[in-house]
Amino acid sequence: MQYSDSILNTPSSFIRNILKVTDSADVISFAGGLPNPISFPIDALKASVNHAIDESGAKLFQYSTTQGYLPLRQYIAEKYNKKQPGLNYTADDVLITTGSQQALELISKVLLNKGDGVVIEEPGYLGAIQAFTLREPQFYGVTLENEGINVAELKTALKQPNVKMVYTVPNFQNPTGLTYTKERREAVYEAIKDEDVIFIEDDPYGELRFTGEHLPYIAAGKMTNSVVLGSFSKTVTPGMRLGYILTKNHELLNHIETAKQASDLHTNIFAQYILHDYLTNNAYEEHVEKIIALYKEQANAMLAAMEKYFPAHVSYTKPEGGMFIWVTMNNGANALEKFHEAMEQKVAFVPGNPFYTSKSDVNTMRLNYTNATPEMIEEGIKRLGQIL
Repeated sequence: MQYSDSILNTPSSFIRNILKVTDSADVISFAGGLPNPISFPIDALKASVNHAIDESGAKLFQYSTTQGYLPLRQYIAEKYNKKQPGLNYTADDVLITTGSQQALELISKVLLNKGDGVVIEEPGYLGAIQAFTLREPQFYGVTLENEGINVAELKTALKQPNVKMVYTVPNFQNPTGLTYTKERREAVYEAIKDEDVIFIEDDPYGELRFTGEHLPYIAAGKMTNSVVLGSFSKTVTPGMRLGYILTKNHELLNHIETAKQASDLHTNIFAQYILHDYLTNNAYEEHVEKIIALYKEQANAMLAAMEKYFPAHVSYTKPEGGMFIWVTMNNGANALEKFHEAMEQKVAFVPGNPFYTSKSDVNTMRLNYTNATPEMIEEGIKRLGQIL
């Protein structure tokens, strides 16, 4: 059988594959990017299922529009307008996707021909790398520093004639947990504002800030080619697969809608009705505050354990929110080799390799703290510290 070049050149998700290995009850896993199940509002969602069916009946079970359930799109637009003055989103600026992962895939379908340029953070989000790789682009990796992406490198990458888009995760980035500073956001905007590129701010973790102050988006509300991606996976439930695209570029949005029609006609409408009912009949902000308090406790537990057990040559990020800590072994040790050693000690992490588009044998790793108790975190980091 002859398969397409694009699928043969797209790696299977390292994380999805190792989750099969790390799923055993006796493994302490820091590998997945899984929200903590105790944060799922199961009883409230159960009530919303019944209420939405009683209210809307057969509409929950029928085909629907590609762009998504209008009241949910209106809710999303208003939510962002409250969060940041000047965005002025309307329901027409919103398209509901099957998780924000589908948004990445649809945008790349609409924008990228083989060989087109994509500017991406290095290290960058594995799911985006995977979605974009299917289009066989040219990646231009820009170093992600503590303050945000390196602006000089960004300007150099933007000089490439084939660049179509810039992809960023400015808040509590996956995999590093880093957040762009206000000053770096402004510098990045100055670098991209006059460029004919789509600027993507993927923000699945933005609501999960547990220290510091909320920072405005880099380009949203300022340029038409701004695209913000969001999701309810980290705050309500990942299993419903409900994400969305926000953009004032309606030409782009129309093309994405066409691509979505070809992919799946529309996102699960049953889930959209249920989610909207949940959001409008419950104290969503209070629910998110509980998740933030939980993740803050878990992050602090991991940072305290790392301070206690990690050797001096190991450095790590200190996130202000989100779900991840990025670890660098400054003695140059190979993270993939350490992964196999760690699995022998029944502790798992994600080696840094899959987060780079052009590097292997790296000395970095990603740790997730949201899916383990403080006691498990302490024991897992202790084991990892001995290996490091």
